[in-house]
Amino acid sequence: MAQFTRLEVTHQIYETGLIPIFYHPDLEIAKNIVKACYDGGVRVMEYTNRGDFAHALYAELNRYVIRSLPGMIFGAGTILDGATAALYLQEGANFIVSPVLKDDIAVICNRRKVAWIPGCGSVTEISHAEELGAEFVKIFPAQSVGGPDFIKAVKGPMPWTSFIITGGVTTDEDNLRQWFKAGACCVGMGSHLITKEIIRTKNYDLLQEKTAQVISLIKKIKSNIKPAVS
Repeated sequence: MAQFTRLEVTHQIYETGLIPIFYHPDLEIAKNIVKACYDGGVRVMEYTNRGDFAHALYAELNRYVIRSLPGMIFGAGTILDGATAALYLQEGANFIVSPVLKDDIAVICNRRKVAWIPGCGSVTEISHAEELGAEFVKIFPAQSVGGPDFIKAVKGPMPWTSFIITGGVTTDEDNLRQWFKAGACCVGMGSHLITKEIIRTKNYDLLQEKTAQVISLIKKIKSNIKPAVS
């Protein structure tokens, strides 16, 4: 059962503006990655369903998070159908993220009042996701579907849409500024934050430092963006 309501998840996503995204098959390494991001200020994190027994690893990680990292909202990503969503909900997922838009995921998550974030790549998909009750839509792969210009264009006729950007997001300040200035409320970041080198060398202090820097950058960028005038 989820430890956080979807309202709490929603608030924290808006507040922090960053969701680190990762998968690793080694439980101890995964724990250290989550702990480093947590110590760097992250409070929403996504573990992706990308390997054999990923759901079992997620269950162990979620137990660790509940026990040791108070306030961390741990969710599951790369969920492609309702059955897989149900499996992760049984493991206590606090939110579900998908690279695609699937009605059956919406039904299962809404029935349990768990936050879900569908992947969209067109205005039609975004509109349908919001009809199904999505608070956020994940634009993926964001750079490939049009980049910041796509976000800005959609915001014109649909200013209420809340975008989470994944694919093409880096730790660079100019890159982050482009996305948030275009209208993103949050970014998902994988290998640009949790790099292969950090994992190989187990330099979790560096990961903590990078995470804190990115959160600080996002806070600064968002504070300097003037709200749109209707």
